[in-house]
Amino acid sequence: MFVVGLAAADRPANVVLIMADDVGYECFRPYGSRQYKTPVIDRLADTGVKFTHAFSTPLCTPTRVSLMTGKSNVRNYTDFGALLPGEYTFVDLFKSAGYKTAVAGKWQLQGSKQAPGVRPGDAGFDSCLLWNTPITERRRYWNPSLDHNGKLMKVSEDDYGPDLFANFLLDFIEEHQREPFFVYYPMALVHTPFLPTPHSKDRNSKDIQQNFEDMVAYTDAIVGRFNEALERLGLKDNTVLIFTADNGTHHHLYSRLEGRTIRGDKGSATDAGTHVPLVVNVPGMIKGGRGVDDLTDFSDFLPTFADIAGKQLPDEVKTDGRSFWPHLRGEEVEARPWHFTYYFPRPFAEEFTDPYHHPEIRFARDERYKLYGDGRLYDLVADPDEKHPMRVGDGGVAARAAGRKLQLALDQMPEHGEKIKREQWERSQGLPTPVWPAQ
Repeated sequence: MFVVGLAAADRPANVVLIMADDVGYECFRPYGSRQYKTPVIDRLADTGVKFTHAFSTPLCTPTRVSLMTGKSNVRNYTDFGALLPGEYTFVDLFKSAGYKTAVAGKWQLQGSKQAPGVRPGDAGFDSCLLWNTPITERRRYWNPSLDHNGKLMKVSEDDYGPDLFANFLLDFIEEHQREPFFVYYPMALVHTPFLPTPHSKDRNSKDIQQNFEDMVAYTDAIVGRFNEALERLGLKDNTVLIFTADNGTHHHLYSRLEGRTIRGDKGSATDAGTHVPLVVNVPGMIKGGRGVDDLTDFSDFLPTFADIAGKQLPDEVKTDGRSFWPHLRGEEVEARPWHFTYYFPRPFAEEFTDPYHHPEIRFARDERYKLYGDGRLYDLVADPDEKHPMRVGDGGVAARAAGRKLQLALDQMPEHGEKIKREQWERSQGLPTPVWPAQ
């Protein structure tokens, strides 16, 4: 085991969490890609820890709710664009541990017509610069519409949203470098619209595949800016730098990976919709150059952050996750036997006609097999696109054992998620429900 434990530091470790929007594991060289240029993330993986079986939910809001609360969506997800008010979040944890906190990027948790949410100013962050709040318009890239602590920010035609978010957070880090800080960057990149970046050769390009690849490269460059700032300020050895993504790649995009062509499947429960990168780098505390094969999901972040901050979660806060900090410390850890996903992104939809308006599903999986609540079992090594369902009891010895294990896992979790009726929402607020910006 290699660790400069938290007790040896002058203060608790800082945390910088960068989460890209809509990009799967297949777009990054640490996972085998040779199509995309991500040299910074490559180096962070080479000198840090890469999680090979990290899984999100298939769409942005469900992932954000799980990430912030440490719970499966079956416990507290209400509607797309909504984080249930009153939920204990990672902001509450870090504030209670004495951290300064800031968020910049995509919010999209302030509520829907059917369910209440949390506005940025009520989320507990000390400072915010956000897109997709009640006062912003649709622009997130060039000439963006941004909410700076509750007021629209003045920008120009040549301003690029991802740079403004990064500048804001880097200024925050510099200002608070002498005290513990938590910086959360839920990126606008690499979500549609697929537009050229400041580094693109053709600023008028309409080629969505090329523009997407440029956006992935620019994501990497922004991660590099954070890494360089931490090094310049002497904070690298005591800052946990995390890079991940909220769900898989858009289905209009294709990536080559180790002899396969993977079509993005954002919104669907397949590997191409849920398998995401997770790279953690903090050279002063962990031994780098390692891969972790154990299952990890977004409910694991809250208990992990509690370990990093040296702060116990309140007794009343129950999570579905387990800390991956012991993995980072190099401790011997019992492998997580299964991971559970509940996915019902828009419970109030009148029709379920596409992956973004998906009927309620639930599944449990391990590193190889996946069992849905309706009894379909898949061998994801032999059938990664889930074309050939089996039933529990089918297949060889390993498949049959996995089916029994995963059925026991499903039996432990609620069969249906919770929803808040529109009438409850209106009674609780006593106000007209605003129409929020689209995804």
